[in-house]
Amino acid sequence: MTAAIERSPSVNGEPQTQNGDERRRILPKRKSWRPATEIAVDLGTANTLVFVKGEGVVLNEPSVAAVDQATGAILGIGLEAKRMLGRTPEGILAVRPMKDGVIANFDVAEKMLRHFLRLVIDRTIFRVKPTVIVCVPSGITEVERRAVRDSARSAGVKRLLMVAEPMAAAIGVGLPVETPVGSMVIDIGGGTTNIAVIALSGIVCDASIRTGGDELDQAIVQFMRKTYSLLIGEPTAERMKIRIGSAVPLVPEVEMEVKGRDLVSGLPKTVLVDSAGVRDAIQEPISRIANAVRRALEMTPPELASDILDHGIVLTGGGSLIRGLDQLLIDETGLPVRVDDDPLTSVVRGTGRILDDYTRYGSVLTT
Repeated sequence: MTAAIERSPSVNGEPQTQNGDERRRILPKRKSWRPATEIAVDLGTANTLVFVKGEGVVLNEPSVAAVDQATGAILGIGLEAKRMLGRTPEGILAVRPMKDGVIANFDVAEKMLRHFLRLVIDRTIFRVKPTVIVCVPSGITEVERRAVRDSARSAGVKRLLMVAEPMAAAIGVGLPVETPVGSMVIDIGGGTTNIAVIALSGIVCDASIRTGGDELDQAIVQFMRKTYSLLIGEPTAERMKIRIGSAVPLVPEVEMEVKGRDLVSGLPKTVLVDSAGVRDAIQEPISRIANAVRRALEMTPPELASDILDHGIVLTGGGSLIRGLDQLLIDETGLPVRVDDDPLTSVVRGTGRILDDYTRYGSVLTT
């Protein structure tokens, strides 16, 4: 995967831009007669995706907002604000209102959610208050649940339902969640990793840890600081993770030029970093994910464990795109592991399927 911007084929006539694991789908300009009454939202730490029943995924933007510190006004949301990360002058702050999969900054999260919902609802001639399904981490507390509820109501939602992220991911990748057959899914997002064993439309055992893509970025920032005395920002660390990050040794190892500020001289500097160094840097958070998978397997009832042995584990979420992560988990567990074809959208695709078939999947929803 390269960090260069590539044009990918249009989907449903809508152009897409791909920049590493960051994708943005442009909303259609034309007005539609059909109101967006049922909407699914994957309010993630890194990206927010919106699915409209009957249309599919219509919005995919980074969960970032640029705020004027003096007035509290929002100056930019989504990709526009992400480009400002680490580049803002005094008085303007680029913030990520979601942390570890839950709302950390209530006011900004509410404005961001309202902005994204308005983008979707304003495309229709007839506007109504929609019913919205929001994906939440499986280990969410009641206080965090209330924050999601309150921000959705403030954003103008008529009825709010919630679904656990690993359940939505399992439905999105096509696992038979409503049958007695055990399925195991690992959803590695920006702030959390959710692991769940699912049967009969319920989560039998799960492990949710607050380790994800953001923690890998932080580990790379610290590694560059200690090893090369080079200060880099999170966007640069993310590019390094995408281009040369790996969980197992690469053949051959790859290198990348990294630019930042020299901590000794204070001047800009370029260093050449190889994939072996980055792999060592992200070893600790990756082993935490592997240990959480082992914990979830230890809690699994024996009958479901035999099903997982037959059908394997499915990896979803942006973190699953790290090279060799599936191979590492195969070595750690001895089970077959596969990465979903489109892991970045599997959670929101799952909520979309719930919208399309309430009778089949309605029991997985909570209020």
